[in-house]
Amino acid sequence: MTQLQAAKAGLITPAMEAVAKDENVTPEAVREAVASGRAVIPLNPAHRGVRPTGVGRLFKTKINANLGRSPTRSGIGDELVKLEVALNAGAEFVMDLSVGSNKGAEEIRRELREIRQGMLDKSPAPLGTVPIYETISRLDGDIPVMDPKYLLDVIREQAEQGVDFMTLHAGLLRAHLPLTMKRKMGIVSRGGAIMAEWMKQHNEENPLYTHWDEVLDILAEHDVTVSLGDGLRPGCLADASDEAQFAELSVLGELVKRCRERGVQVMVEGPGHIPFSQIQDNMERETEVCDGAPFYVLGPIVTDIGAGHDHIVAAIGATAAATYGASLLCYVTPAEHLGLPDATEVHQGCIAFRIAAHAGDVARGLPGAREADDAMSDARFNFDWDTQFKMALDPCTARTRWQQTRAERGKTTHDDDHCSMCGKAFCAVRTSRRMREGL
Repeated sequence: MTQLQAAKAGLITPAMEAVAKDENVTPEAVREAVASGRAVIPLNPAHRGVRPTGVGRLFKTKINANLGRSPTRSGIGDELVKLEVALNAGAEFVMDLSVGSNKGAEEIRRELREIRQGMLDKSPAPLGTVPIYETISRLDGDIPVMDPKYLLDVIREQAEQGVDFMTLHAGLLRAHLPLTMKRKMGIVSRGGAIMAEWMKQHNEENPLYTHWDEVLDILAEHDVTVSLGDGLRPGCLADASDEAQFAELSVLGELVKRCRERGVQVMVEGPGHIPFSQIQDNMERETEVCDGAPFYVLGPIVTDIGAGHDHIVAAIGATAAATYGASLLCYVTPAEHLGLPDATEVHQGCIAFRIAAHAGDVARGLPGAREADDAMSDARFNFDWDTQFKMALDPCTARTRWQQTRAERGKTTHDDDHCSMCGKAFCAVRTSRRMREGL
């Protein structure tokens, strides 16, 4: 039984109980959310040691960290270091987006499987993949020679290995291709571009769409959650909320229904580069079209000129997305648009998006979301530095920055009742405390 099938049958699984405990809700509330499709628990039984984690508006907003080698950079060792960094920084989900190097098909298959297995062994967080990447990596020649049956084989292999969720670009259809011709940036999704070129070269429909029932058979057998990829997500502000993007979204709504009917858990991926003023409409539109399926968004990135700082640009959009409808935020690092992120940039991306997720939870009034903020405020008023660091989303950075100024002043004790911003005489908190004590 998949988690969805169990929930529909009225059964509360151990995974649902674990999620209920983490989210401070009742197991029955979790079961009802999963049964309705408004929540998912990506949990492949073959992924040993994975932590049940819920995605949905009933729960705290989660973040995902994209990892994986490129054709020219990194390998299993580096990616495992990044995995540890991401998990320590609070990532609740991770994706292995590894692609092959310039080697033979069987060696590439072995390399990618080894990287993925390393992540599965080390990660208590649910692991996702994009199977089309491995499919193309293992092919000789150009993309258009892809055999759809080969793609199904890769999906099956990854499901058997223990992958918890998969991005599948099944909603991009041949009829959508002409709609992209007038875009400034065309198709920026790697998976979307691969599928579009294959359809154009073969003059056939998207093989994932035409073989969807076969795909669902594989995923249902292993309880792999579908993450419906947005192959036509906008890659710049000029292309946001256009006819192509929303045409694909309509198909994704259809596929959500087919997944649920088959007992396969499903969430929907979203944009992309979106002006801030359009984020709320995009979130609400997805909720309506896809019947409340959890929304998994990249950013959104709210300006196109933040190169080198796109983790900040995207966190701004992600805060609004979490407020208005998103349940899972895919981080963006400072390396976005520029190169493969290193471990430091992975950390920066995770922290930026944890801030965004938390800010969104506070904004929507999620019960208990503000407790840490209130505890931080009490600690600041009391000059309780240790508690401040404990409450911080990035305790190590907060403590290190505080200690830096103290070291410059030769300070060795731990009794400061001010910081170096205002100094002792001008500290407003000291003044407020003095006024309160004198009343």
